[in-house]
Amino acid sequence: MDLRLVWSLLGVALLPTLTVAAGKCERLVVTGSPDAPPYLWQDPQDPRHLIGASADLLQQVAGELGLKVELLYAGKRSEALEEVRSGRMDMLADAPLTVSELETLDYIHPPLLENDYLVWTRKDSTLVYNQAQDLRGHSGAVSEKARLTQEFDTFAGQQLTLARTSNLTQAFQKLLLGEVEFVLAGRYSGMAIAQTLGMAGDLSARSQPVDKPGLYLAISHDSACNDPWLRGQLAKKMTELPASGLTEAVLMRNIERWKAQRSQPQQPPVSTPKQ
Repeated sequence: MDLRLVWSLLGVALLPTLTVAAGKCERLVVTGSPDAPPYLWQDPQDPRHLIGASADLLQQVAGELGLKVELLYAGKRSEALEEVRSGRMDMLADAPLTVSELETLDYIHPPLLENDYLVWTRKDSTLVYNQAQDLRGHSGAVSEKARLTQEFDTFAGQQLTLARTSNLTQAFQKLLLGEVEFVLAGRYSGMAIAQTLGMAGDLSARSQPVDKPGLYLAISHDSACNDPWLRGQLAKKMTELPASGLTEAVLMRNIERWKAQRSQPQQPPVSTPKQ
């Protein structure tokens, strides 16, 4: 038989398989924390979906790769994680890097965003802070939902006096009441909550981060979309993002978006920030 005919027949036979392989990921179904502005929160106009800086950046990247992405609400953070672990959803948009999760998730490096945790004090504070060790002997507060690196969390548990509050709003309230001397909070989440609650004029954030956990894209091992091409393309885009200047603009825009939504009483209430 003519070899050209053999290869032609093989090509026809393989075509359906190749088509299925190329089309196995028509869209990425993504979830994450529903109460972490300005990164992610439930859309008050459509609570089935998540909006925020992480969502905007991922949509931008996906568009450049020709992928469709849907950011869906899957419950609280632990429930969202379980949806992705199980493969019922493809990806987390804001996963903290946790060694135990490597058994079920592939993390894309570098992170989509770095969440600088700053030391927040009252404007009249005399606290001297240049490094984490300077906080020893001083009373502080942090939201129990804060996603610190494992290294810093261990240090804080052993060396610092930190009250755990149910959310960041309560931590800032303790600070203003003089019950603690400082609060550990993300640069942008702290800014969003302080401005929304009218506390910005009373609080000061020290410029030197005390911790810099990343918020990663993490794909389920059981996702049909998890393949080397996608992971490689996403990693490339994550590497390009910091130099693009887009991240800062998107974060600030979403702080204003959150504030605007909170100032409209006719809208359904958005989940209390727990970042």
